Amino acid sequence: MGMDPLGARSQFVDIQTLPTWQQQLDNDGEEKRLVRSHSMLSQSFPSPFPYRPDINRKIILFVGDIALLNCTAVVNTSNESLNDKNPTSDSIHQLAGPELRDELLKLKGCRTGEAKLTKGFNLAARFIIHTVGPKYKAKYRTAAESSLYSCYRNIMQLAAEQSMASVGFCVVTTIKRGYPPEDATHIALRTVRRFLENHGNSIETVVFAVSDTEESVFKKLLPLYYPRSEGEEKACLPLIPADIGNSEGEPVVPERRIRITEKPGSIEDECEEDSLELDLGQVGTHAFARMEGDVDKQRKLILQGQMSEAAMQKQHQRNYGRWLCRARAEDLSDIAALKALYQTGVDICGRTVMVVVGRNIPVTLIDLEKALLYFIHVMDHITVKEYVMVYFHTLTGEHNHLDTDFLKKLYDIVDVKYKKNLMAFYFVHPTFRSKVSTWFFTTFSVSGMKEKVRYLDNLQQLFTCIKPEQLDIPPFVLEYDARLGAAVVTPPPSSVRVRVHLK
Repeated sequence: MGMDPLGARSQFVDIQTLPTWQQQLDNDGEEKRLVRSHSMLSQSFPSPFPYRPDINRKIILFVGDIALLNCTAVVNTSNESLNDKNPTSDSIHQLAGPELRDELLKLKGCRTGEAKLTKGFNLAARFIIHTVGPKYKAKYRTAAESSLYSCYRNIMQLAAEQSMASVGFCVVTTIKRGYPPEDATHIALRTVRRFLENHGNSIETVVFAVSDTEESVFKKLLPLYYPRSEGEEKACLPLIPADIGNSEGEPVVPERRIRITEKPGSIEDECEEDSLELDLGQVGTHAFARMEGDVDKQRKLILQGQMSEAAMQKQHQRNYGRWLCRARAEDLSDIAALKALYQTGVDICGRTVMVVVGRNIPVTLIDLEKALLYFIHVMDHITVKEYVMVYFHTLTGEHNHLDTDFLKKLYDIVDVKYKKNLMAFYFVHPTFRSKVSTWFFTTFSVSGMKEKVRYLDNLQQLFTCIKPEQLDIPPFVLEYDARLGAAVVTPPPSSVRVRVHLK
């Protein structure tokens, strides 16, 4: 127990005694109800927030006064002058004592979305992290989302940089700033989850301190981002919003549709107008055919000098953004079920490995547009960082080969990060039906791609770049490779063989 200045013992709550989110599972009939009601949906879509007991054990939901917690730091939500009156702030000031106010005056305020650190003074917590949540207006929702993400992200960053073992969050959005509680909770939970996944090894505990009225929203949404079992993960999958931000949980801001022109009539604006004309109204069923035309039209415009590279790129991004929105909204479980594209482990440089199983692509039976949407859906957050792809060409037939046109479209649609962050493309078992390799060559002769492709005759060669335990290899590929191994008499190096195919 801490002593307050009058010598009376002040109350505080030891977070070590509170149950973690993972432990709360058994006391919660909620989970069983959820699992039962959704068990019909046997979805094979991988959840973007998989069951991670190690992370769940770091999370505590606490109903009560944040000022009592003995975390390394607790969060105070305030206004830009750091003198807001709200229940959280009042409680923190009352317990911390008057020195806190004097300290805050020295800080000269805090901008929306930022986080500033002071000592905890008479609190049980050593530090207080002060932040300012956004004012919410529906019209500027995306700006508010970005600011709120920044609040949570900057607090976590500060905690990690200062090697804090634990941090206690109040609800950053206060009633008077008007942020819809449920929307705010989605951003809070996913931002903290992504930070713990990507940078949170040193942080042992994150407490969400809530009031009685806030508790129900947290109890409802925590299972979406921190499922406590495989069952809960499956049950909550349909409830996860379509927009979950990028790999850090940061909102992805769609380009504004219409630019308000500063100087009407200048050359720049004319060309911006043009580019809006070309913009694919809504990506529809004929999107592919129209896109071909559009890309050619754009190339012509660039050649004629009527459309700047920058305007092109911007338009390309806008177009990609639209595909991404569709990919997130559409039900792609039938494509997911093919298991033709999935994430598995990391290579020896720590880069994410994506696997494509050629034999699992029934080109003639699937809706190619859906295949494209699924590719974008799965790859968008992977390609933010460096990654490699492994393509198993093993035992494929003509009906497994995506036609050159489709691959060219795919290449034209995807965002620039896909190409920039792809570090290597491993083509495994290229000699299976040699004419097929020719197919592949002509397809991937796009600039920038050629240098990245490595042809590997067997899995042994693949294991020099990616450890076997980091790979999820279909059994038929392993069997084929073993048979191959048995029959092999030192073949010529693959570079020689490759040259032969090109004739």
